[in-house]
Amino acid sequence: MESDEAVAQLRGWFAGRLPAEWFSAPPSITLDREEVTIVGKLPDPQLPDDAPEAERAAHVEGLIRRFREETRERRIEIAREVEHRFRRKVSWGVSCAEETVMFTTLSVPVMTRLRQQERQVLDTLVAAGVARSRSDALAWCVRLVGRHTDTWLAELRDALQHVDRVRAAGPDLDS
Repeated sequence: MESDEAVAQLRGWFAGRLPAEWFSAPPSITLDREEVTIVGKLPDPQLPDDAPEAERAAHVEGLIRRFREETRERRIEIAREVEHRFRRKVSWGVSCAEETVMFTTLSVPVMTRLRQQERQVLDTLVAAGVARSRSDALAWCVRLVGRHTDTWLAELRDALQHVDRVRAAGPDLDS
């Protein structure tokens, strides 16, 4: 979890750096120790209300693909600047209508120690073909927990941000 100040600094930097015509709203910016994820909102397709769903889906796919291709060089340039300045990799994505597509994402190894009973859960998922490896099985478990506990995790993140603010307002022990 990053400090409010770090998030604010990054948001401000992106607000000044990203071309205004790219997105129809300020992008969603998420960061952790390794990665900054930017998901921008593209304008919804301008189609008649009675347009078939297949046409809508194809239109959205075309808008996303066009954005990805037309902005590739600038996104790479901006990502390099972020990596140099903020020491984090950048992942890009867009949302359009109800569709969200990530162009790049970072997969970071995480070390953990598990007891036999916990390893058996992972091994069962591998044996059942749910996952290719223990690593995939653990990632599957984390995604499943995240999907089913979004509200609780959001409350926990808010509480952590409150703790960070209280710590920052506390006495300066260095003086």
